[in-house]
Amino acid sequence: MTDTSDAVTWLTNEAYDRLKNELEYLSGEGRVEIAKKIELAREEGDLRENGGYHAAKEEQGKREARIRVLKQLLENAQVGEAAPDDGTVAAGSVVTVDMFGDEMLFLLGSREAAEGTEIDVYSEKSPLGSAILGHKVGDEVSFTAPNGKQVPVKILKAEPYRG
Repeated sequence: MTDTSDAVTWLTNEAYDRLKNELEYLSGEGRVEIAKKIELAREEGDLRENGGYHAAKEEQGKREARIRVLKQLLENAQVGEAAPDDGTVAAGSVVTVDMFGDEMLFLLGSREAAEGTEIDVYSEKSPLGSAILGHKVGDEVSFTAPNGKQVPVKILKAEPYRG
């Protein structure tokens, strides 16, 4: 069974490599670029009324936040192990469910794993994700929606994500 502790996030090898490259860029060359922008804006004079300086500082803050997110994500990632192809819902599965009479298709995992695709993503920690995790095709389960109502779900298909 796949580790489903709160800190673990499933990622494909490709997603892991892409995120690692992004982290390396933001931590190295990206920091140098933003520092240069801040320095150039600082040279324009009065910092209280310097829009370029404040915009560069805001961008720096966003980049540093992204660096923290990427570090945490990569440190706690479960990489490369595709979900089993046995009809069991696991992190890394593309799942089709029947909910309210409509079919829904989504990846159970991390948005980062599906970046650049159109597939919807649900975390295995979400109410829907945690309700179906470990169940098999044909199982009927339910979860509590944010409004407190029980939502019945039937698992129609579960296949490994091949992103």
